[in-house]
Amino acid sequence: MDRFFKLKQNGTTVRTEIMAGLTTFMAMAYILTVNPNTLTAFGQIDMGWYSVFLATALAAGIFTIAMGLFINFPVALAPGMGLNAYFASVVLSSATTDHPFTWEMGLTAVFISGLIFILLTITHVRQMLLEAIPDALKHAITVGIGLFITIIGLKNSGLMTIGVEAGNDIPAHKFTDVLSFETVIHLGSLENTNVQLALIGLLLIGVLMVLQVRGAILFGILGTTVIAILMGAVDFNSVATSEAKWIPDFSQLNFMKFDWGGILHTGIVSAIATFTFVELFDTFGTLVGTATRAGIMKNPEEGKKRVGKAMLVDAVAVTGGAMLGTSTTTAYVESAAGVAEGGRTGLTAVTTGVCFLLALFLAPIAALIPGSATAAALIIVGVLMVQSIREIDFQDMVVAIPAFLTITMMPFSYNIANGISFGIVFYVVLASIANLRGKTNYKVHWMMWILAVLIIARYVFFGSQG
Repeated sequence: MDRFFKLKQNGTTVRTEIMAGLTTFMAMAYILTVNPNTLTAFGQIDMGWYSVFLATALAAGIFTIAMGLFINFPVALAPGMGLNAYFASVVLSSATTDHPFTWEMGLTAVFISGLIFILLTITHVRQMLLEAIPDALKHAITVGIGLFITIIGLKNSGLMTIGVEAGNDIPAHKFTDVLSFETVIHLGSLENTNVQLALIGLLLIGVLMVLQVRGAILFGILGTTVIAILMGAVDFNSVATSEAKWIPDFSQLNFMKFDWGGILHTGIVSAIATFTFVELFDTFGTLVGTATRAGIMKNPEEGKKRVGKAMLVDAVAVTGGAMLGTSTTTAYVESAAGVAEGGRTGLTAVTTGVCFLLALFLAPIAALIPGSATAAALIIVGVLMVQSIREIDFQDMVVAIPAFLTITMMPFSYNIANGISFGIVFYVVLASIANLRGKTNYKVHWMMWILAVLIIARYVFFGSQG
């Protein structure tokens, strides 16, 4: 084992690596319940809670172990937050239209984006794309997704409600323009049990984080579940009759449930672009950041090679996760928790992956967890993601305006792609105008021009709503 993982060479031991792997698992195990709730939109999408649970555990287990065995990298993978919410929002928003975007189409889009990732990684175009996007926009994308996740958590918990007092009738299932004073965001009823549980979950996770408890999000979810049981808010009868089983039933897996007939659906192009674009930056930041903290980048040349190989595993994971029946599987920033505990090699990742596979036998326990507990976790994940805002220079308007639009358009238009699109177009225009003055020299990569043109064409030819 020492020879395979090069433990001595990396200044670590078997015990340290295993403890680091367990720490990483505790830090990200919340995805086992959050992802099924998110992808099924708390029962509104018929993917099947247990089916998504199986896909989540399998994808996280298989590809995290692969990262450890083949790359010797202390990074864990699982279905990513943000993109799973985008997946669900696209399916829900088109459910009542003449041409609905089904969850099968969503899995097809994720699968295709994975193939694109494999191609981009093999040809090294992926690295070039990363150089094209300004750092400020990369950080803004992370912040925007954090707010997007937060608004989903607020909405699902009942902490946020929409009050409508319109002068005219508002037709159901239609995009309707109302005046600013006609629709107002309100605080949900504090007498509602779900709202109370969400607040308890927020407080509990917050306290654990302040106390620097490893796995604070997971323990917060479990603690909120116990309180929900004591409050009588958990229906044991529904859990007993649910599809969740102690022994994994892989026949319920949504394996290869693709809809190739919907490949020409107008929404699939936007979905593929969003899955590819967001994953591109999210993975890069996670892998480079984790590698740096683990000391892998001390030798820059060797470090870049290992990160490049890790990107290939990540790309394969996107495709493999879609085949199993889940949204984009990606490298997890929570891997830093294990690295902080001393994890330096792939043994850390293997340990984490084995834990996810063992979790397949705990589905009934996961099914007990109320949606309000996972909604609280979504809000806290948003807190973690918006920390990147400190990296943006809001004194520089060429950077500030595109970054601000990227951040705000995601939650307020309820669409990740809209935020990225506005940010790119505005940066290209503002930076180019600033450069024409001759006093500044903002870098506008030629690929940014191509992206801006494609984005404008998308809105011109396919419209903006939906």
